[in-house]
Amino acid sequence: MAGNLLDNACSGASPSIGVTLVAERSGQTTNLLVKIEDDGPGLTEEEAHKVLRRGVRLDEKTPGSGLGLDIVKELVDVYGGSLQLKRSVLGGLLAELRLPAAKVGGLRTFASLRKE
Repeated sequence: MAGNLLDNACSGASPSIGVTLVAERSGQTTNLLVKIEDDGPGLTEEEAHKVLRRGVRLDEKTPGSGLGLDIVKELVDVYGGSLQLKRSVLGGLLAELRLPAAKVGGLRTFASLRKE
């Protein structure tokens, strides 16, 4: 998911890209927030909704199928997260990918695997 969003940012940037990872904790819930932003032309609110649909491409000059953001959105939905496309402080697009953190209870640590 992040790879697709980074690829899109690289396509739109001229030349700045920012990536931020934040662990958000609220009570018993922890989410991972991935923010990817660029200084490209960005999207209008209408375009931001449009590009999340299968096969929609706003830039016909570069190669691609128009499936990437739709696939990202489907995966986000499967994992119970969210994806928001906004205006970046850099001037371009800000993609905020929020996913629930994996639960690590019950998993064996690397050290315990080495003893076996």
